[in-house]
Amino acid sequence: MRVALAATVRTLPRGAGLAYEPKFDGHRLVVVRTAEDVVLQARSGRIVTAAFPDLAAAARQLPAGTVLDGEVVVWHGGRTDFALVQRRAAATAARAAVLAQSLPASYAAFDVLELAGLDLRGRTYERRRVLLVDLLLPLGPPLQPVPMTTDPELAATWYETLPASGIEGLVVKRLDQTYPAGRRGWQKLRHTEVRDAAVVGYTGTPRRPLALVLVLPVGDETPLVSSPLTAALRADVAAAVAEREAPARTPAGSRAGGATVTAIGLGEVPYRPLDPPLTAEVRHPSTARHPPPEVLRLRTEL
Repeated sequence: MRVALAATVRTLPRGAGLAYEPKFDGHRLVVVRTAEDVVLQARSGRIVTAAFPDLAAAARQLPAGTVLDGEVVVWHGGRTDFALVQRRAAATAARAAVLAQSLPASYAAFDVLELAGLDLRGRTYERRRVLLVDLLLPLGPPLQPVPMTTDPELAATWYETLPASGIEGLVVKRLDQTYPAGRRGWQKLRHTEVRDAAVVGYTGTPRRPLALVLVLPVGDETPLVSSPLTAALRADVAAAVAEREAPARTPAGSRAGGATVTAIGLGEVPYRPLDPPLTAEVRHPSTARHPPPEVLRLRTEL
């Protein structure tokens, strides 16, 4: 199931026929209710049902032939906590059952792609939204439709006030839009200069990565070397690399670490390529190449 994506914008889109939703800080998750059971699929395509037994149990209330698109989040202290979502996602099946009790997950659904076996992706967002609300409101938490408004002034208020609850920003969709599977057909407005970057490699060793080689979603796609990783990030990157069967794939005939990239103030630096890339959240000005990008966290796909 290829999910819809969003392109980053720097100002709040306004105009007739637009819908605004809060952008939750969690993991993208597709819920598939088959005739037999429930399957939870990450954006990467990986099946993660065992990691979220509480959501799977709740989704069994859905009618067979239902497919939802949304975000899994964990609330803690009145706000969403991305680190706790990561913890839930990384748990073994046995540990997941325990965490489901102490750190229950919620599902912020923002689209219904199939209902009673009928493919709805060709319907307008406005129609899909009505069906989503009608489907989920009678069920209640932990499956909930995300809030939505067509009022840009209310959306602007959300944008300014909801970050205190862990909301990243807004997602903007056209009411007359079909589901843009696999395309950046939506728009997202984040509250900071934080953005997702492709991690195409890393410096150091697989067990002790020192910095990430990034391609930012703006500019000329020239790879950049990040500022040095914190100890926690080094551990996260090392764990992500270790999970791969071929953590440092390189072109035929070359050696891992044989590629080089120009680093600010360091010249040519050898690095180990990653294919396919990982994703990281970074803080970096969109109009300058100095200082190096700061890696905030690794966005490990479930």
